[in-house]
Amino acid sequence: MAYLVLARKHRPKTFSEMVGQEHVVQALENALTSQRLHHAYLFTGTRGVGKTTVSRILAKSLNCQGPDGQGGITATPCGICQACRDIDAGRFVDYTELDAASNRGVDEVQALLEQAVYKPVQGRFKVFMIDEVHMLTGHAFNAMLKTLEEPPEYLKFVLATTDPQKVPVTVLSRCLQFNLRPMAPETVLEHLTRVLETETVPAEPQALRLIARAARGSMRDALSLTDQAIAFGNGELQESGVRHMLGSVDRGHVFRLIEALSQGDGKTVVETAEGLRRDGLSAASTLEEMTAVLQGMAVLQAVPSRAGADTGGDPDAAETARLAALMPADETQLLYSLCLHGRTELGLAPDEYAALTMVLLRLLAFKPSGASAEEKKTLNEAPRREVPVARVAPVDAAPPVAAPPRAEPVAPAPAVPASSATRPGHRVPVVDAPALKDTASPRPMATDEPDPAPTKVMAVPVRVQPPAGAREGESTASAASHPIPPSEEGDFWYATVTQMVAAESITALARELALQSQLVARDVDQWLLRVERESLNQSGSRDKVQAALAALGHDVKIAIEIGSVVDSPARRNKQAAEERQRVAEEAIRNDPEVQSMMRDWDARIVPGTLRPA
Repeated sequence: MAYLVLARKHRPKTFSEMVGQEHVVQALENALTSQRLHHAYLFTGTRGVGKTTVSRILAKSLNCQGPDGQGGITATPCGICQACRDIDAGRFVDYTELDAASNRGVDEVQALLEQAVYKPVQGRFKVFMIDEVHMLTGHAFNAMLKTLEEPPEYLKFVLATTDPQKVPVTVLSRCLQFNLRPMAPETVLEHLTRVLETETVPAEPQALRLIARAARGSMRDALSLTDQAIAFGNGELQESGVRHMLGSVDRGHVFRLIEALSQGDGKTVVETAEGLRRDGLSAASTLEEMTAVLQGMAVLQAVPSRAGADTGGDPDAAETARLAALMPADETQLLYSLCLHGRTELGLAPDEYAALTMVLLRLLAFKPSGASAEEKKTLNEAPRREVPVARVAPVDAAPPVAAPPRAEPVAPAPAVPASSATRPGHRVPVVDAPALKDTASPRPMATDEPDPAPTKVMAVPVRVQPPAGAREGESTASAASHPIPPSEEGDFWYATVTQMVAAESITALARELALQSQLVARDVDQWLLRVERESLNQSGSRDKVQAALAALGHDVKIAIEIGSVVDSPARRNKQAAEERQRVAEEAIRNDPEVQSMMRDWDARIVPGTLRPA
């Protein structure tokens, strides 16, 4: 008899044999038990998680006749009646599987739907199973919509896909959708252990753990890898053989790299990377294993109580916990991010091992210097010092006087700027408040009784309202501190350029030349302009400005020099715009309603949001 691969030999025959999909199994079992059956089901999920298997078990549940031939719809098909055996063998006439990847046209779908008008021949229901349904064309989807919405009572649709986003919403709305999840490595490991015990194949637990991680949530992939490992190991599974078959990196190399990186030992990092090159181990697998270890370290650093939790017999748990205590949490996060993004760089580099070395050395380049892991831990655990607030010294007892004192003004305490009071590390000076004198009622005459004990008055920290225009007024303050000096030449040139721009007699570079220049001197037939940039001194722009001036009645030639410009039309326009901005800001800040909101509701004026009308 020909050998049957593990993935087919150990395919679940009933819902109770399904692993990792309890949420789907429970819903289907309850529906079958209560006879609340939908006419269309859609199973989604990655490859090898049981979509086709669930479809076949559902078909058996609908058509099972029982061992005595008197059975009905059940959640536990017997597996021995003619219908169950034919469905398992793939020859049941009323169960049709259509591979939409190779039969994706409208003709194939129409040929399938033509069978829907005929009642079942052997079973209780006809079941149409369309695998990879997202591969159907748009016309094929449209052809099946009506039948999918209102099929005959004896017809059930089962659709399966790995990409539900490509299925039209008109189809999704007509189906009950079940998402089959990728299986956890622990679930895959338990199932592989049971399968190999049934097959009497000796296997090391760590070898099965490597296969469970390499399967990436797919049970079919795990069983296929197990078949390959059995052939590679000549009937047994050993960790060294499976690791060599998968090209996986020994966790010992990973632990050595992480420890060297935590200690800043670049020599060990480079030597370990060269060792991986000599052994022919995958650089991508190295980074993948490092991300897995670093993820476990980050969890232990965030939740230390998990250090003693059950790890499912993982022999690497103790070493992961040791490294988690050795490396600071911020470096763990940084190294995880570098390893994660470094995998995309391997294909870009001419040598993947050189790229691996650069990824590992990148942490040493960004590693904070000057503090060891123990010092950082001590700093992180040290209590934070509070910034001292303003304190008022105790009020001294005033000496007795013979007459009522005269009211005197109290000298105000020196103001502390808000910006300095809120700077980190700034200590607010202690203010000694003068003795407060009662102005409402005179003090009594001196007596032999001592004065009451002085009361210590502590000032309450006050949230100072910063000037609302502190940011908005930065540009206007700079302009106001450097006003443009008025001059006859400047006024004349500003008026002339404004007239030319309004008439659109100058455009583009010629307009920029006129706006950015300063009229230095005027002669009868020649004017001298000054600009700051050599790029403005172009002959074509100068000729256009001369032509525009001639149109205004100034038939002159223009000479241009390079120098510092103090008064230009552009500067005047900017100063005028800043003045309008300042007036608008002052109007908003002085508005009574705005001041009331700032005082009562702690409102703030968002910088850059005020514009003059």
